[in-house]
Amino acid sequence: MQYVTVTALSHTGLVREHNEDSLVAGPWTLCGTVTENPQTLVFPLGTPLVVAVADGIGGQPAGEVASALTVRQLAAFGPSLDSEEAVRDALNLCNHAVYAAAGRDPELRTMGTTVAGAVVRDDAVLVFNVGDSRVLDATADGLCQVSVDDSPAPAPGRTTTSLVTQALGGAREFSPVIPHVATAPLAPGARYLVCTDGLTDHVPQDEVEELLRRHTGGRAAFELWKSAIEAGGPDNITLALIGIGE
Repeated sequence: MQYVTVTALSHTGLVREHNEDSLVAGPWTLCGTVTENPQTLVFPLGTPLVVAVADGIGGQPAGEVASALTVRQLAAFGPSLDSEEAVRDALNLCNHAVYAAAGRDPELRTMGTTVAGAVVRDDAVLVFNVGDSRVLDATADGLCQVSVDDSPAPAPGRTTTSLVTQALGGAREFSPVIPHVATAPLAPGARYLVCTDGLTDHVPQDEVEELLRRHTGGRAAFELWKSAIEAGGPDNITLALIGIGE
């Protein structure tokens, strides 16, 4: 019987006072907290399984509220996410939910979040994102980004930017989103990395690739986190490693 493993970790980093990242794996959510060690969950392959991270927009209020709201919505939608259209509809509903919550409380006004993840079905993987959190395909041939960054080109001399061109919420007036959603066949032994930019902005992709080549499961998650911390840990770090086994 084939199964799906999800190894997850979320950490504040070394600079931020609190964690505005959230994570969902099936019905399990992790919101605005810290995992001292990677946690591994095992699910049967079959019913659609959603695994995603959400990164509250820094510099605006209540990012942790927006990210938590998003992953809890996705957890509720999870088993119904059996097509690209269903994923797009769910992300649009998340966007409406973030704006609705912000509209009810002045302290939440302009809160927003990015989101990126994958829905694992028995025959395919649906990859999705809004914003600059990422999904990476960690195949035997190397590491390939399969999400699409919603961010402008970095300034001269820089490799990253903190700006995003679309997010769930994040503005005073409602703004619709156009989610990026794609389908890929589910290959035996497939591995995917879903993460916030607290990892990818500070650890070069070739280093991430090398760590995933050398390690699996909890050790891989720990080594990725350690690399981000050794790079200064300036942002929250949240990641989930998805693997297919039998």
